[in-house]
Amino acid sequence: MEPLIEHSMELAGHRTRVLELEGRAPGIVLLHGWGDSADTWRPLLAELALCGRRAIAVDLPGFGSATRLRQGAILPQLDEFATALVTEWGAGEPVVIAGNSLGGCVALRLAERAGELRLAGVMPVAPAGLEMPGWFDVVERDPIIRRLLDIPIPVPGALVRSLLGGAYEQLAFSSPQTAQRQVVDAFAAHHGSRRRVAALLDSGRGLLPELATAPFDLAAVGCPVLLVWGTRDRMVPHTGARVVLDALPATRVELIEGCGHCPQLEATGALLELLLEFPG
Repeated sequence: MEPLIEHSMELAGHRTRVLELEGRAPGIVLLHGWGDSADTWRPLLAELALCGRRAIAVDLPGFGSATRLRQGAILPQLDEFATALVTEWGAGEPVVIAGNSLGGCVALRLAERAGELRLAGVMPVAPAGLEMPGWFDVVERDPIIRRLLDIPIPVPGALVRSLLGGAYEQLAFSSPQTAQRQVVDAFAAHHGSRRRVAALLDSGRGLLPELATAPFDLAAVGCPVLLVWGTRDRMVPHTGARVVLDALPATRVELIEGCGHCPQLEATGALLELLLEFPG
């Protein structure tokens, strides 16, 4: 079993935190969703370690412990960062990219340059950007988040983390009681004040127009694509898969029964099985 190594890297002008496994190829690059961090992949990384696979998960710019995004459009900055990651870490060898939500959107955008980047395949998991982005309304209108932002007095950090962790459980999981405490606490720790929660919502508002204006050139995709969704995803509906299927009929779609928005947390074994078989 390979040990999980936590360290930092400099990529495209951003300092970021990295969770990395050594092991056999092809390497697997894991990209998290909006508001999340590399920690969302810890359960899957533990399974990949048992399988002896090489893998890496990073905090995307603007999230987790990574440096802030610059002013301007967000998706091009994430593209640049992810391109640098694949180029440097892949070292010219084919890699598989798996991304959840916003990370799935970035993975699908990188698939448009599959030959240049030596991609063996991409596995977007509940990717954002295929249909009108209703996920942000779900987040912004969540009663726990609204209550947190509307309290007229200072709120202790511990209470902010507790409330935000509760909102995360309700939004990301089909069954909140299945949420791993360590993962929920890690998510909440990155947003430990009302100022940080408000800044996260501001970044979501900035991202919405980019996701709503056809952020993909699917005709340019040059590698195998495996779309994965939970059937009980309340944030990004799996009906978005038809957009990819219309453009890329060879795309494979897998639905994980009874799972919510983050299969890497709620159905780790099922997602691992799909990932190990891909591209096949």
